[in-house]
Amino acid sequence: MKLKEDLNPVLLLLFQVTVWLYSVLAFLPSYLFSSVSESDAGLGSEQDRAQRLKAQSVTGRPAGPYRAMGATKRLVSSLHPGLDTLDKVFEDASRRFPDRDCLGTREVVMEEDERQSNGKVFKKVILGQYRWRSYAETHKAAARFGSGLAALGQRAHNNIAIFCETRAEWVIAAHACFMQNFPLVTLYSTLGGPAITHGLNETEVSHIITSRELLETRLKFILLEVPRLQHIIVVDDTPTKWPGYPRGISVHNMATVQELGTKPENVSRGRKQPMPSDIAVIMYTSGSTGVPKGVMISHSNIIAGITGMAERIPNLGENDTYIGYLPLAHVLELSAELVCVAHGCRIGYSSPQTLADQSTKIKKGSKGDTSVLQPTLMAAVPEIMDRIYKNVMTKVEEMSSAQRTLFTLAYNYKLEQLSQGRSTPLCDNLVFKKVRSLLGGKTRVLLSGGAPLSAATQRFMNVCFCCPVGQGYGLTETCGAGTISEMWDYSTGRVGGPLICSEIKLKDWVEGGYHSTDTPNPQGEILIGGPNVTMGYYKNEAKNQDFFVDDNGQRWFCTGDIGEVHPDGCLKIIDRKKDLVKLQAGEYVSLGKVEAMLKNCPLIDNICAYANSEEMYVIGFVVPNQKHLLSLAEQYCIRGSWEELCNNAAMEGVVLQVITEAALSGERSKLYFCHPFLLVISLVSPLTGVVMYFFFLSIPRKIRLSPDPWTPETGLYQDDIERMYGGK
Repeated sequence: MKLKEDLNPVLLLLFQVTVWLYSVLAFLPSYLFSSVSESDAGLGSEQDRAQRLKAQSVTGRPAGPYRAMGATKRLVSSLHPGLDTLDKVFEDASRRFPDRDCLGTREVVMEEDERQSNGKVFKKVILGQYRWRSYAETHKAAARFGSGLAALGQRAHNNIAIFCETRAEWVIAAHACFMQNFPLVTLYSTLGGPAITHGLNETEVSHIITSRELLETRLKFILLEVPRLQHIIVVDDTPTKWPGYPRGISVHNMATVQELGTKPENVSRGRKQPMPSDIAVIMYTSGSTGVPKGVMISHSNIIAGITGMAERIPNLGENDTYIGYLPLAHVLELSAELVCVAHGCRIGYSSPQTLADQSTKIKKGSKGDTSVLQPTLMAAVPEIMDRIYKNVMTKVEEMSSAQRTLFTLAYNYKLEQLSQGRSTPLCDNLVFKKVRSLLGGKTRVLLSGGAPLSAATQRFMNVCFCCPVGQGYGLTETCGAGTISEMWDYSTGRVGGPLICSEIKLKDWVEGGYHSTDTPNPQGEILIGGPNVTMGYYKNEAKNQDFFVDDNGQRWFCTGDIGEVHPDGCLKIIDRKKDLVKLQAGEYVSLGKVEAMLKNCPLIDNICAYANSEEMYVIGFVVPNQKHLLSLAEQYCIRGSWEELCNNAAMEGVVLQVITEAALSGERSKLYFCHPFLLVISLVSPLTGVVMYFFFLSIPRKIRLSPDPWTPETGLYQDDIERMYGGK
């Protein structure tokens, strides 16, 4: 998607002539030489590689199964022969890269409270350089910690939980558990009390690893509801004493447990090494749509998954730096970091609050984590990329006319060149260098997963950050592995071909009108098979019907997502069975499509769409962008504090107008809204901002605003939903 142009023809011609002369004089020779070398190697140009066949049906039938061209005879299940468990993979990496940096953490130089104009106080930090543990040091720390846990009574095959933010200690603890064959129960650090209690009691853990902050703000208040819990290990060094906890529960620091693991009697105890079929992780879902489910993942499942992922990252090796900031309790982040460890990369830790120079916890004038670390590899969810996209485009709108003209010319020129498989070094260095520096300036691969990425955002990241964006598709139930687009494939809206560890089939969904015999492309429910398909849900046989084993012993998972396979073997996600809600009038609405289309509206930071089949319309829980909402208020001369604006009827009308225009400007809005002109919005009390009604046949009567925050753990506030649905 090109940026809108309203440019002076003379400026346009001048720009094109300058770029053409630079390309001819400086880069034509290197282009010719590189073309010769690629031809000799049998690679072809990037455009040729992008257009080649990625996968094919091994049976010749349109339903598949489809396999990657490099795995048509046999799926690949391991990185190297003999490395069939995670402890062996880590041991191999520590032997090959003993002195290489492995895990890095920034030191906190200073913390201070910063009072905002509205009276709120935000904690700001100044961070120093990264301090690194080598692979050998990390392996030793994990071995000692595992031995110490065993000394505290943790036994092989008995579950142990980790409830902690993304940090180096999380990974050390995980590898300790892999070494000792302790199945690791992972819980999101954002979970509320009931979800934490459910996970801990269902898995019957006696030991849990956590941080000081989570212990004091979350875990402490549910301890009496987890009767089997005996030992809490805190990864922080201070404090060293923990008075006031219930009788029968001991609290230890990680360093103390590691010291315990160095004692001769504990070192000599030995360990029971895992088998490939043993459970490595019981990964609990976020619980945003119900009670969290625990997915049982074996050592062989994870190794197969990371084998497939690694194959899609060109030239992956010890010179790469990865930035870890997504939740390690999510399969995308855990798999990405295990891929990096297996290949000798270094991993520097961050958080969404300290990621960039402009992040919320970084004191103005100091450096965010990407500026200091300068990562070459990065995983991101679309929400974060959408936020970067909207922030940069807001800055572009604030530029002078000349600067904005140059940016638009360079953007559209590079977009055209990328479509032809060409590079644009002049634009990269003169125009996009500053934008690229937001992520450190050295990023060469961005991997997107977890949700669909809009075409506009993907193109923006390709152009402005000067690196490919690999869209991936996978689920916790498949170890995050399914498909990843190749790095030289700049097409949008697709998630690539199957990885070498997995294969894909399409199953007809008659009720939805999707069939493998559809033209021009076969369509149907996506089924993923391979050694990366997990063992099922923990103590939840009712849900295990989504898994099955075929006549050849291959394990499959029915994803519930609807896809179509393109002629080159790439997959495109087009719908979701569980995402479609049939409204009272008989019309189907795709909640995911509603969310995806509106997330690019600058006024919206996040949105959760919700529908009840007994009602005639959809409601949406939206987190608005405070800067844009305040700007709208100023533009329309609406005065008041943030709280007052959120209770202002005139403000509600303005927001209604903006979001309605965003919905109507969607390329395929008629597919999502049967009557888009009846789209209206409501803002309700439990949420930060907007609660949207997408009306098909009627108009809502009540509209309310509130500044209060909303997260998945908050829930959907049944009383307010009932009130919004007909004023019950």
